[in-house]
Amino acid sequence: MRFSLSAHALALLLAGSAVAHAGNIVEPGLRIADGGAAGPQVALTLDACMGQTDRRILDVLIENRIPATIFITGRWTKHNAEALSVMKAHPDLFELENHGLNHVPAIDSLPTMYGIRTAGSPQAIRAEVEGGVDSLRVAAGVTPHWYRDATARYSLDAVGQIEKMGYKIAGYSLNADQGATLLAPMVEKRIAAARDGDVIIAHINQPTRSAGEGVVKGILALKAKGMRFVRLNDVQSSQTLDPVQMAKPAKPRHVATAAQPKPRTRY
Repeated sequence: MRFSLSAHALALLLAGSAVAHAGNIVEPGLRIADGGAAGPQVALTLDACMGQTDRRILDVLIENRIPATIFITGRWTKHNAEALSVMKAHPDLFELENHGLNHVPAIDSLPTMYGIRTAGSPQAIRAEVEGGVDSLRVAAGVTPHWYRDATARYSLDAVGQIEKMGYKIAGYSLNADQGATLLAPMVEKRIAAARDGDVIIAHINQPTRSAGEGVVKGILALKAKGMRFVRLNDVQSSQTLDPVQMAKPAKPRHVATAAQPKPRTRY
């Protein structure tokens, strides 16, 4: 895998910057090799964070023989044995990869990200990654090669740590559903606009939300255009480490107030 900017180089670049004060947070980008005019291709990646399985998406992938890379947490495997069995029954379609044990952001410099409590330390990051590996081995009988944390944002040093553990970081280039929060028409529009070499991120664990319908329609729109779908392990890819500009916390200001009268005692 090629890196447009190494973790070490980016750390030096960020030193002393506003981002450094925010914890050197990066959001890795990922693209796959272009297929060219003769066969444009995209990688569809779907996160199974927790909760249930969106069979609208899973069934369409199987019916249309569309490959996808599924990022699975240990929490999801505990409650989705049937869906996992379906995925395992189609190894030619589904590449199962590591989304962590408990869906925890690999960040050790901020307490939360998007409202989710972060790992907080290198030791906790390692436990989250290794726990996800063990869960996949037990539940699915596979050894993952890729890792994607919760929120797809990382402390810069966590990127290096995870890579030293032997795993590639799964970024993306096209965010289809914003954590399954977008409505179907917007999700469909985003996916249908994917270009050759894009890595699409969406979610397969929210069966009651509108976003899943958009994922299905967007996938079918790409197929109708002749787009080829590939899994991450089946194609070369290139990564970027994109700094996230986190707002600094505002300094408290002293506000002078007029003396207030003592409250009356009420009997």
